[in-house]
Amino acid sequence: MARIRELDALRGFAVCGIMLVNTWQHADPRPVEGAAFMAFVEGRFYPIFSFLFGVSFALFLRSHDDRLIMLRRLAVLALFGVGHWWLMPGEVLLPYALLGAGVLLPASYLPKWLNPVLGVGVVAWAVAQGSPWILIGGLFLLGLACVDYGGPKPSPLVFVAAVVAAVAFFPFGGFLSALAGAAVYASGFLLLSPRVFEPLGRMALTNYVTSSFVILAARAESFSDVVAVTVVTLVVQWWFSAWWLSRFRYGPLEWVWRCLTWMRRVPNRQTGAGDRSSAGPDPDRPRAQEEPGDRA
Repeated sequence: MARIRELDALRGFAVCGIMLVNTWQHADPRPVEGAAFMAFVEGRFYPIFSFLFGVSFALFLRSHDDRLIMLRRLAVLALFGVGHWWLMPGEVLLPYALLGAGVLLPASYLPKWLNPVLGVGVVAWAVAQGSPWILIGGLFLLGLACVDYGGPKPSPLVFVAAVVAAVAFFPFGGFLSALAGAAVYASGFLLLSPRVFEPLGRMALTNYVTSSFVILAARAESFSDVVAVTVVTLVVQWWFSAWWLSRFRYGPLEWVWRCLTWMRRVPNRQTGAGDRSSAGPDPDRPRAQEEPGDRA
């Protein structure tokens, strides 16, 4: 699977959009002056994040081929999710872990041609039912299937098709508009491939969780507050992520997640040699056996 760094950057881009939307949604009262702008943002970034979760799941299994380890990885994520749900009810870490165990693990046993069919069917069901949780499950399946067929690749044709769909569906709102908008942002981002977002994406869990504390503490009251809180937080997170990753292989919460997954201490400090843009091997695998998926 190539272009791992681009996917990290896309994940970081999605973190930025999710931070903006979450800050907006938790403003009290919710500002009205930014509603027109937010119509182009709300619902557009969690589909990208959900799709990439399915991609990461597939890459992990491709590297390790151990579903018990994957299940433990999801169980640890669920523990993070319980704490995060207590802090900010309705957030996605706990549902991601549960849906990963209930949807992705069984789907990993299916013939690869079946997962895209199921993914499209589940997404269509979600649109008909208006259920964001069903939609996330469908996007998980599409992310899983995408890796089986070579992974997401930048394509001008996909970008143009997404723009046409976004223009067609935007007046109607709802999931179709959100999905088309997400496709525009993701395909356009992959075409541009700006790696400046990569540090945010490699520490997505740490940045996502810490942003919740900022959102609750800031108590934005106007749209300018929402923008200021989002921009300042993301700039600080980007700087911290870049600084941290120059010294360590994994972000703080990412490292805890990996240690609990493998039930042992995973080396984290960077060495003087090697590519600092990539992570190290997992504790039970020699470096010679490491695959690109280890860096997802």
